[in-house]
Amino acid sequence: MSGPIRVVVAKPGLDGHDRGAKVVARALRDAGMEVIYTGLHQTPAQIAETAVQEDADAIGVSILSGAHLVLFPELMDELRARGAEDVVVFGGGIIPEADIPELTRIGVSRIFGPGTPMQEIVDWVGAHVVSARA
Repeated sequence: MSGPIRVVVAKPGLDGHDRGAKVVARALRDAGMEVIYTGLHQTPAQIAETAVQEDADAIGVSILSGAHLVLFPELMDELRARGAEDVVVFGGGIIPEADIPELTRIGVSRIFGPGTPMQEIVDWVGAHVVSARA
């Protein structure tokens, strides 16, 4: 696959704080990526379906609600059910360091904490999608 990197940026669950997700979406877009922002209160199934329909290379998930150990596994299951295991999944928000190994184990590629520079996220997404495409 060639062309611009396509990234779905999603806010699952009941978390209504989307400023960070919008800032990340804008940084990715400004870096030349195509960004599909799903809006608030998406289910893992809706996010996975959007990624498949949009032929996304990656999904960036923002979770501030504390439900990351429920929502990420559900998202990964939904991607597998749709044959979309090749989509790079990364996340950010308020996620304790102690939970990151479990998220990595289930297939989440990276968690970015509060205060991560936008350029770091942009560079990481670019490098990991190119690697996944190869």
